[in-house]
Amino acid sequence: MGNFKRNDMLFSLCGLNCGLCPMQLGNYCPGCGGGAGNQICSIARCSMQKDNVEYCYQCSEYPCSKYDGITDFDSFITHKNQLKDMEKAKRIGMDAYHFELTEKMEILNFLLANYNDGRRKTFYCVAVNLLDLQDIRDVVKQIKEATTSDNLTAKDKAVIAVNLFQDVAKQRNLILKLNKKPKKK
Repeated sequence: MGNFKRNDMLFSLCGLNCGLCPMQLGNYCPGCGGGAGNQICSIARCSMQKDNVEYCYQCSEYPCSKYDGITDFDSFITHKNQLKDMEKAKRIGMDAYHFELTEKMEILNFLLANYNDGRRKTFYCVAVNLLDLQDIRDVVKQIKEATTSDNLTAKDKAVIAVNLFQDVAKQRNLILKLNKKPKKK
């Protein structure tokens, strides 16, 4: 299994937006193709058995049983839009999908550089991952307008940004947090 390699480190084989993952941002990615990678990933093993498809949607069996319940729980990154993002990439093409993903990554980096009080990295990763690009652009514009005062602390700016993202998420019936698997008792 050690021979599995990914060419695209921003969008995974299974439909995760790796470029928006806090682990990827910190260069700690244990994913399916980052260096040694997550070589036990059943989807990566499947790809190797199916002519090394670049994305699961290229497989004649997609979506298969490996996707059953895949969006129920998150890892370091949200899985909520995994199937939706895979379908979007298939529909609009990888070049167009990468263009959108790159813009989202730029916005995420902007938020982390200017509106992070040291505790919002995962929140921003989830928000940028789950919201549509136009909603994100609109929120960033509102954040900039609401944080022009020189008297605002990093925490003040972060609270404003989080509240604006939460308002849009509520309108879209989204919850901006990771859905962790319950611990076994």
